[in-house]
Amino acid sequence: MPDYETFQHDVLVIGSGGAGLRAAIEASAAGVSVGMVCKCLLGKAHTVMAEGGIAAALANVDDRDNWKVHFADTMRGGQYVNNWRMAELHAKEAPDRVRELEAWGAVFDRTEDGRILQRNFGGHKYPRLAHVGDRTGLEMIRTLQDHGVHQGIDVHMEICIIALLKDGERVVGAFGYDRERGRFKIFRAKAVVLATGGIGKAYKITSNSWDCTGDGHSLAYHAGATLIDMEYVQFHPTGMVWPPSVAGMLVTEGVRGEGGILTNADGKRFMFDFIPENYKAQTADNEEEGWRYTQGDKNARRPPELLTRDHVARCIVREIKEGRGTPHGGVYLDISWIKKRMSNAEEHIKRKLPSMHHQFKALGDVDITKEPMEVGPTTHYIMGGVHVNADTQMSDVPGLFAAGECAAGINGANRLGGNSLSDLIVFGKRAGEFAAKFAKENSLGRIDNDKIDTHAREALKPFENSAGENPYSVQRDLQEVMQHNVGIVRDEGEMRSALDHLKAFWERAARVGVTGNRDFNPGWHTALDLKNLLTVSEAIAGAALERKESRGAQFREDYPEKDERFSKVNTVIRKAEDGSMEVRLEPLPEMPDYLKQVIEENK
Repeated sequence: MPDYETFQHDVLVIGSGGAGLRAAIEASAAGVSVGMVCKCLLGKAHTVMAEGGIAAALANVDDRDNWKVHFADTMRGGQYVNNWRMAELHAKEAPDRVRELEAWGAVFDRTEDGRILQRNFGGHKYPRLAHVGDRTGLEMIRTLQDHGVHQGIDVHMEICIIALLKDGERVVGAFGYDRERGRFKIFRAKAVVLATGGIGKAYKITSNSWDCTGDGHSLAYHAGATLIDMEYVQFHPTGMVWPPSVAGMLVTEGVRGEGGILTNADGKRFMFDFIPENYKAQTADNEEEGWRYTQGDKNARRPPELLTRDHVARCIVREIKEGRGTPHGGVYLDISWIKKRMSNAEEHIKRKLPSMHHQFKALGDVDITKEPMEVGPTTHYIMGGVHVNADTQMSDVPGLFAAGECAAGINGANRLGGNSLSDLIVFGKRAGEFAAKFAKENSLGRIDNDKIDTHAREALKPFENSAGENPYSVQRDLQEVMQHNVGIVRDEGEMRSALDHLKAFWERAARVGVTGNRDFNPGWHTALDLKNLLTVSEAIAGAALERKESRGAQFREDYPEKDERFSKVNTVIRKAEDGSMEVRLEPLPEMPDYLKQVIEENK
């Protein structure tokens, strides 16, 4: 076997977004050596695209807010299949993590008396999202990086990890290659933290970055870890559908939080027609009250555009399917209408939504201060991921931790906007803390050279099949199938068809070929990404088929109602000894009485 370059750390963090950076900072603060592997350049993680804000019950705008209300909102949004302990820790600890960011230099928007300003967001009872205009994720990454560079963290940029290394049952490192030269690298570690983000590139239309290919989900699964809740894929209601230059690009929920409205091709504000019974007491049924809510009136009910994302996305799909969509297959999202209400509307929009105004004007020639946007649902976030211990973030594989979008539990069937960013810093901190503790209690494990040689030969196979199938063709066909057969509205026939297609895609992926050499070869990188994309796609389709009901982000046309049989179970996925994917239902842990009381008090 060639003598590959080897790096050694106590804790290895795979991923450099909010969760990865926060984990690395915390592990380093505990006095252990930390290495961080980035698939992209440092500072380019997908977290920078998060716009609306960080959900935390600071109670700066409405003093009725507290952790109990945030917990109840999170559980209600997740349809009560959340990991209750994660939701509790998140609601309790998010305010301290936001104040920590502030102490580290984050420049938040401010109230008139100088406190962190908070805005309304879908599913949150009170204004709860701490924000920096509509560039909150960018400010989070800037702050964490500026703080992290002083912590002695070794950063390995543009490295793709293709396998986790194990000594017996325990994870002891990772094997990957650098994207620039294609040279293999070995990373030895006493503990590994996965913080690799989402799976959006398994779908044709997505708000996700190029690198969101389900790497952490796939690495953990193939290393023997359990995945849960993979059927729950969130389609953000408002991604641009026109013009093509910005198709799929996210329009932050902050647009609706600042007063933006949804209308169909007939000019009708259709969301007033589809308010669920259990939300009617909290939701405005007229334009006047909805407007007063967005302007901070504590006695007003929220506009229906700020209902949960799964509901808003399905309402948009309904309008399009019933022939009331825009010319390009979406609906209109209009913030420019507030000119009727505000004399300084243009300046207000530019101040509150600077990125939205700039990027759509520059990239699509759409001026949101003067005209509506054409929007439709875009694949945005997966609630499912690695099953972790709520307190420590360790998976059921010793030494392997996960945090952020590639971990599961906190969000249940549907994530509330803004909870993703607070999830990153709450559980990123916990993952780093307990990974460091694990590293102090364990030595470096043994590396199996034969397995590394196998991984290397497998990775280089596409060069031996230079006349084989184009990896981009397989990726494109996979994305088309997932978009159409395992999308927002699902049924058994389409999902079984998707699984049949996936079997064929696995066979095609084994035959892909690339030309050229290993130096920055995007075709080769795409070929290696296929294993991750196919793994998460199979998990999503298999779990969605197993859950024969509609709940949260999972909507089945053939089972359109919730079913009590599925109200207290997780969909659990493990790799069987024969290499096949096992999907089954397992009971959720019982919620303690004191948290049941919290939910009852906040109904």
